[in-house]
Amino acid sequence: MSSSFDRLVAIMDRLRDPGGCPWDREQTIHTLAPYFLEEAYEVADAIAEGDPGGLCEELGDLLLQIVFVARIAREKGWFDVDRVAEAIAEKMVRRHPHVFGDREVSGAAEVMRNWEDIKREERTADEGASALDGVPGALPALLKAFRMTEKAAAVGFDWRRPADVVVKLREEVAELEEELRASGGAGTDRVRAEMGDVLFVIANLARHLGVEPETALQLSNATFKRRFQAMEAKARARGRALREMALAEQDALWDEVKADEAGGRPGHQLEGTR
Repeated sequence: MSSSFDRLVAIMDRLRDPGGCPWDREQTIHTLAPYFLEEAYEVADAIAEGDPGGLCEELGDLLLQIVFVARIAREKGWFDVDRVAEAIAEKMVRRHPHVFGDREVSGAAEVMRNWEDIKREERTADEGASALDGVPGALPALLKAFRMTEKAAAVGFDWRRPADVVVKLREEVAELEEELRASGGAGTDRVRAEMGDVLFVIANLARHLGVEPETALQLSNATFKRRFQAMEAKARARGRALREMALAEQDALWDEVKADEAGGRPGHQLEGTR
């Protein structure tokens, strides 16, 4: 591992050094930022697809971005990739006293509470620090809601049971229905606000159920895409266009696709998407 990592660092040095690659030499930490997001999403895709070979490749692409930015930081005199590794190693030891120290924990929930407590202790110099600090503003909204309420729960602001969240979800759906009746349709600011409340509570429910909602929704998205495209293929095989079919016919095709998957044909068995 050490020799492989050192080789990657040496390759990046060669690309950035005088006489290296013109494109690589032009990059800055700001131009590279979008690549971090893209590569992170590709890692998530590989995980969702259950593709070990693809995951290995995508992790490499993400690691390259880390080495790339660390090289630019070294040029600026900020830090180097060794300091990056050293800093995260120190943090992991500091935030796992139940592993590297003598603190005892009763389970994963207490580990999370300790983690947040230690983070707050690290921020004691900042009187205005919030328990929600550290949640990136650029996170997808559903994941952001999940992470914010996870941090709020660590300081005790939470529902006690998943059933309590379900009750709240029903309340929010009822408020959305009432607003739809009052407004006469979709698209108003109030409808948007009520829809946001529903999604926020769903993120909370996912957390209580131990389900990361962004990943769960991505899986359902992939299921819908696969099944819808299979519907289109079935329609074409019958000399029809899907748009020309009545809804009842489309529903029948959907049921056929689901039956094909249940019968062992290609596809993940993910129920709940339609």
